[in-house]
Amino acid sequence: MRDYTEVTKTIAALCEGEADSITKMATISCELFHAMEGFDWVGFYRVVEPNLLKVGPYQGGHGCLAIPFDKGVCGACARTQETQIVADVNAVADHIACSSSTQSEIVLPVYEDRKLIAVFDVDSNNLNDFNHHDANALGEILKAAF
Repeated sequence: MRDYTEVTKTIAALCEGEADSITKMATISCELFHAMEGFDWVGFYRVVEPNLLKVGPYQGGHGCLAIPFDKGVCGACARTQETQIVADVNAVADHIACSSSTQSEIVLPVYEDRKLIAVFDVDSNNLNDFNHHDANALGEILKAAF
């Protein structure tokens, strides 16, 4: 089980008083990518128009540029506004493979003023690398920042 204690404190301190969403997204992506083992891609897909996500700040290899709400795991998160935990992305029929090395994924909705502004995506090159502990810890980081 991952320990989020220190990275949560670091992110809270860095984001304290910051109002700009993009700045906070960049900071959160960077800190989690460098602090957490198994986080091979960490980033945000922003809601830029109805039913469309575009890649925002991220760390790792190249991200997909655009994802419609009706495609993939990120789209499912945006569409349902529910956290998605995928143990094996190869078992998801409409998974969008931005990287062939990705094996598992977690995606959380991001709200600002109770409005969905993005989804937060973390990919791992290991199967079954995310669970409800990760979802809760990441959710608390996002809730505190936004």
